[in-house]
Amino acid sequence: MQVLPTHIKYVGVLAVMFCAIAVHAGTQYVQPSASISAAVALANSGDTIVLTKGVYNEHSITITKPLVLKGVQGTVIDARNQGRNILYVHSDSVRISGITFKNVHVEYTNDNAAIKLDSVHYCVVERCSVVNGFFGIYLARSGSCVIQNNTCIASNSGESQSGNGIHLWTCRNITVSNNTVIGHRDGIYFEFIKQSYVFQNHSERNIRYGLHFMFSDSCTYKYNLFRDNGAGVAVMYTRNVIMEHNTFEHNWGPTAYGLLFKDISDSYVSNCTFIKNTAGIHAEECNRITVVNNTFQQNGWAIRLRASSQDSYFAKNNFIGNTFDVAINSSRSTCYFEKNYWSAYQGYDLNKDGVGDIPFAPVRLSSAIVEKNGTSLMLLHSLFLNMLDAAEHVLPSLTPETLIDTKPAMKPYTRTQQ
Repeated sequence: MQVLPTHIKYVGVLAVMFCAIAVHAGTQYVQPSASISAAVALANSGDTIVLTKGVYNEHSITITKPLVLKGVQGTVIDARNQGRNILYVHSDSVRISGITFKNVHVEYTNDNAAIKLDSVHYCVVERCSVVNGFFGIYLARSGSCVIQNNTCIASNSGESQSGNGIHLWTCRNITVSNNTVIGHRDGIYFEFIKQSYVFQNHSERNIRYGLHFMFSDSCTYKYNLFRDNGAGVAVMYTRNVIMEHNTFEHNWGPTAYGLLFKDISDSYVSNCTFIKNTAGIHAEECNRITVVNNTFQQNGWAIRLRASSQDSYFAKNNFIGNTFDVAINSSRSTCYFEKNYWSAYQGYDLNKDGVGDIPFAPVRLSSAIVEKNGTSLMLLHSLFLNMLDAAEHVLPSLTPETLIDTKPAMKPYTRTQQ
């Protein structure tokens, strides 16, 4: 048995419960045979609690004071599908690191999480793993927190049985960086979030979205990878979002896309790569979106605009090998395209200035037909549709006259050129 300093008082049976907890100058070392909740109750504000290697069968641990709770390699808290949250934090200035959390109880009336932070500021969750979580890391009504270098892996067992990997609700100034999220309902979820950052995360094989924004203004996400999700990223009912240097890859399915815009405005997409998605960008009810310096390659649709999307700007993008570069369900558009590279462009450059001498109309007649009658996709690449495209190229009639690239680039852009 380890000897505890005299400033910790015991009464009755508590002496037995805490016998495996050692305290040294504000640091407690806890063994798997002890209670983490008991160690938290004994700690003073600002103390560090170190969980030694082993499996702790515990849940409903509550922290209501500033503490550091950290594990070492091999530290596991296994809730065994019992209780609600494994760890609940209701205090500012708490740091949690280096712990694996397993087997969160699935409950359809409560958002049970491995780590839930509620009404807190200046908290950090780092280098933790969540295995078989319902919700992984959950923040509510919080601000100025950091969620970094964590891994959340769920079983991808179905939307109704899954929560979100990293879930934020009604928060401000949160940084979510360098996390890996796999197999959840939504990989990362933002709702009513302000001025927050999503940076260098890997979100893959999630059931619904890799990243889901709802009512979250003035946020930024950069250098993230969204691969093989039900859909890549959905940005909804939001404005002033900056999206840069992200990769949207193989988000493929009948209703999938790399990036969905729904009722957003005054936002910016640049230096992103969209490859092998059903649709690279799908835009509904969007206004004043700037889309520049991106690459759209081997998508079904590179850009799919609804008639409700207006006044957006597309420039210096590469469109390479997409089935449809641009599709729109209207004969008119106020969106503006210029200086893009189109692999389907067959024009010429007599003065060798790198700009095509004739404009390019990226909306093919076949895409207009498909927009009006989805079953016509079965005729894709048929001689009939190819002949219609050729005829429309000579005598445009159904494709939007206003949707043309007046200065098509003759060569694809490199990153430095973009």
